[in-house]
Parts: sequence; C-alpha cells; structure tokens
Amino acid sequence: MASSMSSFSKSITASPAADQHIVHEEKDYTTIKEGLAYILIPVGAAKAPQTAPRGDNQPQSVFYNPIQQFNRDLSVLAIKAYGEDVLEKKIKGYENKKKRIALNKDKKRKRENDGIGSEARKAGKLGEGDRANGQSATADSALTDTPATAQVMSLEGQESTSAEPHGDAELFAERESSSRKHFTQKEIAMAASAEQEVEMKDTADEESKPDAPSEAKEKIKPDFRILDALSATGLRALRYAHEIPFTTLVTANDLLQTATEAIQLNVQHNRLEDKIISNTGNALTHMYKFVGDDTKDTKGNPRPSEKYDVIDLDPYGTAAPFLDAAVQAVRDDGGLLCVTCTDAGVWASNGYPEKSFSLYGGTPMKGVMSHEAGLRLILNAIATSAARYGLAMEPLLSLSIDFYARVFVRITKSASDVKFLAGKTMVINNCDTGCGAWTTQTLGKNKLAKDKSGKGFFWKHVFGPASLGGDNCPHCGMKTHLAGPMYAGPIHSPAFIKRILDGLPTVSKETYQTTARIEGMLSLALEEIFPLEDDPDSPTATSKTKKYDHSIVDPAPFYFIPATLSKVIHCVTPHEDAMRGALRHLGYWCTRSHARPGSIKTNAPWDVIWEIMREWTRQKQPIKKNAIKANTAGYHIMGMDTETKLKSNGASGTASEEKAADEKPSSDTSIEKEKFEVVFDEKLGKERDTRKLVRYQLNPRENWGPMNRAKGKA
Repeated sequence: MASSMSSFSKSITASPAADQHIVHEEKDYTTIKEGLAYILIPVGAAKAPQTAPRGDNQPQSVFYNPIQQFNRDLSVLAIKAYGEDVLEKKIKGYENKKKRIALNKDKKRKRENDGIGSEARKAGKLGEGDRANGQSATADSALTDTPATAQVMSLEGQESTSAEPHGDAELFAERESSSRKHFTQKEIAMAASAEQEVEMKDTADEESKPDAPSEAKEKIKPDFRILDALSATGLRALRYAHEIPFTTLVTANDLLQTATEAIQLNVQHNRLEDKIISNTGNALTHMYKFVGDDTKDTKGNPRPSEKYDVIDLDPYGTAAPFLDAAVQAVRDDGGLLCVTCTDAGVWASNGYPEKSFSLYGGTPMKGVMSHEAGLRLILNAIATSAARYGLAMEPLLSLSIDFYARVFVRITKSASDVKFLAGKTMVINNCDTGCGAWTTQTLGKNKLAKDKSGKGFFWKHVFGPASLGGDNCPHCGMKTHLAGPMYAGPIHSPAFIKRILDGLPTVSKETYQTTARIEGMLSLALEEIFPLEDDPDSPTATSKTKKYDHSIVDPAPFYFIPATLSKVIHCVTPHEDAMRGALRHLGYWCTRSHARPGSIKTNAPWDVIWEIMREWTRQKQPIKKNAIKANTAGYHIMGMDTETKLKSNGASGTASEEKAADEKPSSDTSIEKEKFEVVFDEKLGKERDTRKLVRYQLNPRENWGPMNRAKGKA
C-alpha cells in the first residue's frame, strides 16, 4: 500500500500528461487528456480504446464519452463568453457605485467645511439662528464644542442657553458673542489646535478604510460559481476550472460514491483542490438548498446570494426532472443555465408522444423538422418551470447536435416579462401524413395598446384566437395532428453567438479540437435569426430587461426540405439555390437551418411554397403521366382531383365546373387571386457566406451515439 501511494504521489508531483500509467490503492489507471484537463480511467475499462469503432459498447465503471467533446468544448467557450460579459458589467457597476460613494463623501465633506449639514450641527458648528436662517457658523462659534473650552463654557453656556427664548436667534447670537469675550488668546489657540488634530485624524481614518477608491480597484474579483450537477468523472468541472480563468468555485456533484471518489482523484491529479469541491448526493437535494437564498435579513437588507452563476445539467437521458430545481438555484439576475437532453427518441420522434408530454409538457412533431420542434419543447419546459417563480427565460443558443440537444438560457427575475409567455407558447396543426405543411397558433396574444392619453403604448395580454382550422390540411386534404405546446420565440441570441465567434480565432486549436465544427454550426445558427430590424411590423417596445424583447414571436419556427416536398408530388427535386432564389424574388426571407442539411427556413406561407413547387413542375420538370396516384397528398396539391371531376362531368364552364372549382384547395384559389410571378433565380438564391465551414458534421465512425450507461452502485 505504501509503495502504491508513493507511486501515485510521484505522479502528481510531476505535471499530468496523456497516456500516463498510474497506480493508486493497488489499481491501475491510464490518463486521458481533453482540453487542459486530465482524467484517470481504470485500465480494465480502457483496454478497448474509446475511439475504436465499437469502443462505445464497452462497459465502463465511470462514464466517459469522447463523442461529446464538441459539447464540452462549446460549453467552455459559451460559459467563458457569458462570464466575461457578466463580469464586465459587475465591475462597471462596482466602479459606478464607488464613484457615487466618493461623490457623496465629497459633498458631505464640503457641507461640513461650509458648516452645513447634520454633522456640523452635531459638532456645534450651527447655532439655532444658523439653522433658522441657513447661514454657516463663524469660526469662533466652532470653538465652543472643543475639549479645551468645554469646562470654560460650562457655566456661562448654561446661563445663556437657559435664558435664551427658543427661536430668538438674535438674542442668542448676542449672548454667545459676549460670552466669547471671556476667553484668552491662549485658550482660543489651544482650542483651534485641538480641533485641527481631530479633523486630521478623521481624514486619515477615512482614507485608510478598505473601500477607498485608490485601493479597491486592485481588489475587485467578483465570485463566479459553477455547478456541474451530474458530474460523473468530473471532466466538465475540471475543464471549467482549468480553462475559465475567472472561475472561483466549481461544485462537482454526483449521486454515486464511486463517481465522487473518481472526481476527487481527478481533482488531486489536476491540482485543482482550491477551485473544485466534490459533493455526493442527489442533484435535486443540492439545488433545492438554495431556494429562498435571495431573502432579506432581519434588518430588511438583501443577503449576499450564494446561488450559482452557471448551472450545467448534462444527464444520461432527459434533464426534465432537474429543471424546477435548477431555475431556482441559478442566480435570478441573469444566471446561465446549460441543459443537455440525450433522449432524442422522445422529443424528436413520433414513437413516444405520451413520454414526451410527461417529461416536457408537450407532444413532438413528426417530419423532417422534428429536431427543431424538440428544441422548442425543451425550451418550453424550462420557460414554464421558471415562470412559476416569476422568472423569465431568454434563449441564448439552442442546438440540435448528433443525438442530443444542447441549450443555453439566461434566467432573470421579472414578473412583467413572464406575462409574455402565453403569447410565445404555440400549438401546431401538423400535416404529418400528407404534404408536411403546418399551421401554428399561440395560446395567448401580446399586443400594443394605446394608453388613456393616446400618446403612449402599453402591452396588453389577451386570449389567443382559435384559428387552427379543421381536422384536414387545407393544402392536400389529409388528416392533421396536434403538436405542442412549444416555445414560439427566437431560440438564439445574435449578440451571444457573435461573442463566441469573435473569440474563436484566439483559442488554441490543440486544446479545442472541435473549433472548426463550432464555427460552422454557430455561423448557421447566426444565419437562422430573422432580421427583425428590417421588419417594419416588428414591435418597438422593449422589455424590462432592456436586453431581450419577450414579445417577439419567431416568424419562421421550423424548416422544410425541398427534396421532401418533391417526394409528395413525385417530381425532380429543385436545386436549393433555385428554391431560395424564387422565395427571395418574391420578397421573402430564407436561410439554412443548423439542424439538417438541405433545409430551408423562411417566413413565406405554405400557400406560396406549394405554388413555387407547382410552378417548378410547369417550367422546369413536368411530372410524368400517372406518376401521382389518386387520392394522395400530391394528387390534391397538383389539382388533379379537380381535373378528374371535370372530365367525368364532360362539361366546361358549367355549374359542375364551378362546383369543382369551389372544392379546390384554399391555397390554390388564394394563389390564383394573387397571380405573382415565380422566378427561379439561382444567382439570387446563392448563400452569401461562401467560406468553407464544417456546417454539418458527418458521423466520423459507426455507432456514433450516447454509449452505454456507466455501471455503479448508489
């Protein structure tokens, strides 16, 4: 035992390195490096390399998944970008507070020097006449309260004050002046000298206080606390402590005793005992300890908050059970909540709608847009959990990555912002069995109304209209299904994404090996944000936070794929540039989505999208005869049901034709009324960002997934 401990002690004396062989308590470990952190993996679990094609099927004593290195790299950079912004504001606020305090002290000192103010009254510098007339006391009157003249004034002062009628300033001043005639010049000089010494001592005491502006600037180091609630090996905690320089404390929590023992071993190996503490226990129990932390003390003053600046939830599966506790344990003045959900089979599939509703409070969508719908389900679960406690959620970055979702949201306490949530919660009528079109409807409605004066505006929160339509799709006539509720607002913050992207060129490519993919995916996410500044109908009012307008509803909540639409009507797939060119020529906004290659996000209605597809078949790729079967979605969209009815009636321009025309899909009739011209301008449809970026990651090996759960005992 002694030899093994000495072997381990030698290893921590030297700098940690990858592929080290370490013996500790008669167990063999090998070191794996990720970022700037090193974790110890038992040799038995590392016999099959984790990067081998089938390495993800090997049993593990402590969970480690190299597939999620992208997740961890992105998390470090996102938290760093968030923290830099927060600390800048904290330091700026602290500096402004110091300036206000210094200014108030200067004003107070000036008033005292002029003989004005409460301190001057306490020192006897103001007589009753001065209080009444607002005039400063004379230099001689200041001597009456000094230690050297206290005994001399005791008798005559009592006589003068007892004889003075209260409020008679002139009589009091006259008697005070006559009483000063009894002092000798020596006594007056002694009194002045004593008073000068007292003032010099007070000045020295004020300058030596710890909050003096000259010394406080160097001592500013605001706390920045992070909770890794489900830590496993502690890899995230290690990386946060190593790679985020302003981190003051990281709590690595796990339910399993074996996991926290591994965390402690890794913390010791990385020499981070001063920054990381491990905790064995239920993550819910730990986070609920901070409920009510923002209460006031017995004197009514706010207590210093011990809540976390950042909480990271990265469970094996869903994070839904931890959301209620997490929104209460993170700081409510803009704390960051990072959430990972690896159960894509629940929130992005149609196999378990009942499970999705029980976990996230909504049912998923079936179709190519299911992953973005899943992101909105998760965001809605966070927003509703926070709203119960008067907390508003602001999405900063929401990504569908490989087999999981990763979202970063800011939590702020604001009762006024919470009122917008109903107007940003939507249900969807989804034509999942037919053409793939959808219709959205918010549960509430936020609208600007004029105040009584008629000059200003205020936000009014009312019921949303029930305008989803019937059970059948208006475009193809197929049966539709209801999905949601989901979050309807923007899912990204452009300022947050730009801050991460601006810092990418300066980071080490060796430490952050997935920077190419981070840049590509964040660039796509930035493109997804609808340019509201160009929208003349966008709301002009801002929320209480002045950072995020909680009234905005995303005009393009989902994407579509032209290849999927082509399958519906059995035509050749139009090129993406041609499709985007047609939409932009008609004045609509369109871009790609980060969640799926070949996707298009646009604010164009489905009437316009299907008319573009019909025009594509007319101009470019006519549909082959008998390619579309009767009574299918494409059959109705192309208007073949109407042509069949006309042929069967054998009449043209008759009443039967008018009846058949009335039975055509509403989209076709509305498009005919508009009569717009469709131009497939591929030059206009080309993407403006021509950089060679890794926008869509291909699986680098087989079995690219969440891997098996770690084996351990609670």
